[in-house]
Amino acid sequence: MSPCPQGTISYRIKLGDTFFVLARRYNTTVEAIAVVNPMVNAGKLKVGQSICIPVRRSIVPCSPGNRYVIKAGDSFSKLARRYGITVNTVIQMNPGVDPSNLQVGQIICLPTRRRRPR
Repeated sequence: MSPCPQGTISYRIKLGDTFFVLARRYNTTVEAIAVVNPMVNAGKLKVGQSICIPVRRSIVPCSPGNRYVIKAGDSFSKLARRYGITVNTVIQMNPGVDPSNLQVGQIICLPTRRRRPR
């Protein structure tokens, strides 16, 4: 499969995945996933198959150097530890972002310096 177009992320199919499940997980629609994967038969997904998933990347009120794209498994507490800051600081830097509903591909603000190794 060719690289995913802008506004999408690459995703490798896991056991139990369907376009419906993925649409709910990534806050998109079955139709949007189908449009960016015209050669994929939604009824015959195979474990390990690569597809593209559209993600909504809203504009955030911070400089490009302070933008962070949410990845699977991220939480404000994990990011706070990684960046050496408090969860409250992450919340203050991201007004309007629901920490309990982070979406893969969502962009938030984090400091550029003081990053700790994983």
